[in-house]
Amino acid sequence: MEDKIDYNKNDKDDKNNNYEKICYMCRRPESKTGTMISMPGGIDICPDCIQKTFNSMQSMDMSKLTNMSKINMDDLKNVDLGSFTIPNMNLNPIPERARVKKRDEKRTEPLFTMKDIPAPHKIKEMLDEYVIGQDQAKRIISVAVYNHYKRIFLDKDKEGTRVDKSNILMIGPTGSGKTYLVKTLAKLLNVPLAIADATSLTEAGYIGDDIESVISKLLLSAGNDVERAECGIVFIDEIDKIAKKKNTNSRDVSGESVQQELLKLLEGSKVEVPVGTNQKNVMAPMETVNTDNILFICGGAFPALDDIIKERLQKNTSMGFNSDLKDKYNNDDNLYAKVTNEDIRKFGMIPEFIGRLPVICTLSKLDKEAFKKILIEPKNAILKQYKRLLELDEVKLSFDDDAMDWIAEQAMKKDTGARALRSIIEEFMLDIMYETPKDKNIGKVIITRDYLEHKGSPNIVFRNI
Repeated sequence: MEDKIDYNKNDKDDKNNNYEKICYMCRRPESKTGTMISMPGGIDICPDCIQKTFNSMQSMDMSKLTNMSKINMDDLKNVDLGSFTIPNMNLNPIPERARVKKRDEKRTEPLFTMKDIPAPHKIKEMLDEYVIGQDQAKRIISVAVYNHYKRIFLDKDKEGTRVDKSNILMIGPTGSGKTYLVKTLAKLLNVPLAIADATSLTEAGYIGDDIESVISKLLLSAGNDVERAECGIVFIDEIDKIAKKKNTNSRDVSGESVQQELLKLLEGSKVEVPVGTNQKNVMAPMETVNTDNILFICGGAFPALDDIIKERLQKNTSMGFNSDLKDKYNNDDNLYAKVTNEDIRKFGMIPEFIGRLPVICTLSKLDKEAFKKILIEPKNAILKQYKRLLELDEVKLSFDDDAMDWIAEQAMKKDTGARALRSIIEEFMLDIMYETPKDKNIGKVIITRDYLEHKGSPNIVFRNI
């Protein structure tokens, strides 16, 4: 005998969990539609869709349908839909990732308090454990983040002054640590983070991702908890790729137009986004998210920006007896630190966009010593990871100073920043990770420069038997 499934169980569970009911037909949550009507099979339908259905049925000419002329529509209103049982059906129209968490109306305390946000020096100290160098950048970000969350908790002071948002613009070469810095920051603060690539964003109505898709990603990162998402961080990478296109007569749908559309998000607005997806053309629940308290961080390499900065500096110092040489700034590693809003405007960013990113943070190119520190000092340094892996085989791993120099030199040649380190190490560690577990007598492996340059083998130290 077949077991009967209690389809009302889903309704009971819904009352006990923290998720809103979603209308099966229009995909709107219960907070927007009002109380749902529960149907057999775990389906919920909002009053608007029920009314539309009845209206459609009443407008039909029932006489033309076989055996339908005897049905009294008034009797349908008195039918107890909950009494129906539908055997061998398991309808689950709303996937878990598309379910929206209920707003806690009874909550008396905010999700975050000032006690949860460390002081700027504490934030920097935590970042120092994971991010090597870029001290000035970490100081700027620490202060900006601290002020941003103070702004959330400070509605208005006695004079009614409102604190503006401290959105951040990060400028630095590829591999200088922009994305890693933001990821580490969000993890340390325990706030949801969404990372988007500006190259995929286009003006609404064109092929590509809509601007609001970045908020959909943030909502998903927050577990579809709208309140939590509204205190999160959005990082838009490759922001330099949406600079105004020069010498073009076609519509700039991926450049200036995207900058214009981003303005409302950066400033603060209420946007309606799909839940569980970043596509609006699918049947997905829609939720309204307020971006007033979302911290936006935009990052980019801004190639050729250094030329704009040098041109300005040389122009300002090329007059008189004390004029500077034209090549003075050619080898300046801190050239990005001298950037101004006017330089960024000349690059192709519109003034309104720049104005909504008041905090400018510049990162310098990594040098040889920085690469060596990245290898060993962070808590999750790549060499520490490999040492830990070999420790499970009871084998110690060490590197000569010359070997460390060689790795740093090769990383600098690749000119891709810290990302180059992993690819370099993965290559020469492959044989070691493969061969070492074969011999249980191996107690220590020492990586030398000769081994890295393919002039010899690593030094092997055997256990005393």
